[in-house]
Parts: sequence; C-alpha cells; structure tokens
Amino acid sequence: MTDVRRAIEAATAVAASLHLPAHEATVLHNSNKVALRLTPCDVFARVAPVGQEVARFEIELAQRLAEVGSPVCPLEPRVEPRVYTRDGFAVTLWTYCEPVAPRVSPADYATALQRLHVGMREVDVPSPMFTDRITEAEDVVADPQRSPELRPADRAFLGDRLASLRGSIVGRGAGVQLLHGEPHPGNVLSTGNGPLFIDFETCCRGPVEFDLAHVPEAVCAHYPGVDHGLLDECRQLVIAMIAAWRWELGDQFPHGRRFGEECLRLLREGPPWPALDTVTERLTPGR
Repeated sequence: MTDVRRAIEAATAVAASLHLPAHEATVLHNSNKVALRLTPCDVFARVAPVGQEVARFEIELAQRLAEVGSPVCPLEPRVEPRVYTRDGFAVTLWTYCEPVAPRVSPADYATALQRLHVGMREVDVPSPMFTDRITEAEDVVADPQRSPELRPADRAFLGDRLASLRGSIVGRGAGVQLLHGEPHPGNVLSTGNGPLFIDFETCCRGPVEFDLAHVPEAVCAHYPGVDHGLLDECRQLVIAMIAAWRWELGDQFPHGRRFGEECLRLLREGPPWPALDTVTERLTPGR
C-alpha cells in the first residue's frame, strides 16, 4: 500500500475511539494491506483501502476456525469483532502475539498446517475454487493494458503455461477442501501457543498440495500423505501465478519486476521446481 501514513492514522484513530491506547504504530508488513502493531494497547491491526479487502469474510472465518480449535490468530477480545472503517480504510483488530522464535520449526509448521486443514474441513463457508485464482492471473497476462511491460513472447509463454497447468491439475481429479490459499512463512506466527496462521483473504477450495506449494520443502517432508507429483505441479503453478501478478500494472510488491523475471526464468528452466521460500530468499536483498 502506498499511503502508509494515512493507514496508520486510520488504525490509531479507530483504536482510540474504542478506548484502546495506541500512541505508537510499528509497521510489521506492507503489501496490499498494512499490518501494524499498536502500542501500548498491544493490538495487531490490519488495514486496507475500503473496497479492496475481504475483511468481513476473514473475520467470520477466523471466528469459526477458532471455535473448532484451529491454530489461528485470535481477534482482539476487548472490542466487537467487526470491520471498522475510517477515512476510506477498513480496519480489523486482532490479538498481538509476541514472537518466541525467528522461525517455526518444519515439524511444528507441518503439524499446525495439518490441524488447520482438519478444522477447515469442519467449516462450511462460500469460497472460490483455486482455479479462480488461475483465471485472475490469466486475465492479467492476457490484457496488455494490465501488464504493459510484459514482453509478447513472455506473454504467450506464460498464458500457455497457466492454461496447461490448470488442465493438468484439474485432470488429476484430486479431492478438494477449504484451504488457506497462501500459508507461506510470512502468514504463520511463532507464538507461545504454537504456530498460528493469519491472513485468510486468499482462502479458496482446492487440493491440500496447493497450500503445500507455498511452504518450505522441509515442511512438506513432515506433512503426511502428500501426492508429490501433484505438489510439483502446484509449485510450478504458484511460480506461474506469481510471475503474472508481478507484471501487473501498479503491483506494489518490493522488487516485483525482479521476481517476475526470475519466475519466468524458472518456468523456462524446468524442474526441479523450487519451494517458494527458496525463490524469495534468493531475491530478497540482505538475506
């Protein structure tokens, strides 16, 4: 999000109106939404422009998952669990969970993700199919006005690869269920209560291997019953979708064009398909 200052002002104003003292705000993450730690009230706030968020769905889903014992970050208990709007921003308030370790161990990560999937099978909420996300990526690639810097040869290659992967994965006939959608390390917190998942706006229905395509290789090694052929195709699909989104006009992902170029290179280079964290660490400065 480009207007971080206004997002912070909206979040602190909402907190103050609810008698939660928020004299300082620390930016924890900034992409299509801003994640903030508000102090001294110690609240985790998520802020997005009104109309660009699925916050109501996210709150409802988090509540229902918590009820069935899923490892999710809890909502802030001192206020009503709803979306608060201020100055064109939608603000949701969650419990801030102090990290207890820089990273979650692969075994704990896999166990938490499996528990999340079990809980999601108990929750019946309307949600899109994972193929809808492929369609979104295909639409970006197909429209030069939405991806003007994507070269014609790359546009044709990426469009063909997305269509081919859609057909191949769907053709496997694997079972589908409710998924997180993007359970990568940035969306899992290491807390005193174990790993907790956040950010359910990309929730969709699909094979569990689609979720596993977003997590480190070592995590997949601890997750039971993985179809490794399907996982390889889903990893390739994730790389292809990321390539499409990084070329979209107005994309605000840090170093997005470098990611877009690297994803295209990986797709052309062929297997073995790297886990998403390997790609991210390779391209993130200072890591």
